[in-house]
Amino acid sequence: MFHPKGPSFMELLQQGLGSVERGYDLLAPKFEYTPFRTPDEVLKASVEQAGPAGSVESALDVCCGTGAAMRHLRPLCRRRVVGVDLSQGMLDEARRRLADAPGTAALELVRGDALELPWREEFDLVTSFGAFGHISEEDEPRLVKGIHRVLRPGGRFLFVTGDEPSRLRLGYWVARTFNAAMHVRNAVWKPPFIMYYLTFLLPRARALLEAHGFNVDARRDVLPEPYARYGLCVVIATRR
Repeated sequence: MFHPKGPSFMELLQQGLGSVERGYDLLAPKFEYTPFRTPDEVLKASVEQAGPAGSVESALDVCCGTGAAMRHLRPLCRRRVVGVDLSQGMLDEARRRLADAPGTAALELVRGDALELPWREEFDLVTSFGAFGHISEEDEPRLVKGIHRVLRPGGRFLFVTGDEPSRLRLGYWVARTFNAAMHVRNAVWKPPFIMYYLTFLLPRARALLEAHGFNVDARRDVLPEPYARYGLCVVIATRR
């Protein structure tokens, strides 16, 4: 649908009728050729906000997918970059794609649930890109608590989000229509497939993070166009 090497409509339909884990196992070999993959220019500009090369000891990328963010995180880190994802297929693809990633930090890929992160105060930086739509609103506090737990005091959680878009924009209604369709799908078909748009937007994200021990800095105008024009910003939440 999106690229000659990308998934067909029927492949996306098959993905959407399974679980999130199974769906991304199927999608993994073609994921790089879909619009669901965060663009490199967004990843690069975002990671640059964390500091210069070699300024971070260890980082964790939550819902790492095919490892796109880890490629940018590796030069930033001196010792270790860990990626965690629910889909083994995505991790296998990440391992293949990261074989020539620049930098010297050790790369680790771990199969696991973003809501059940197994570490405690081990990382200086946690990132997550393009994955919040797979976290239901009721589980967002668990996500924030888990990220707080794995960060060292003073550690940072870096991600991209935006404000609530204007209801006058077509994109707003497209996203809301998609979300409504997913709610219906999950009501009548099992297993559920959690994927929604316009989630973890800045006002709610800021409130949750501040309530769970973070200071929040939303940096606007650091992303290239057209992303800044869309109201996206880089958020750096620092564990108190």
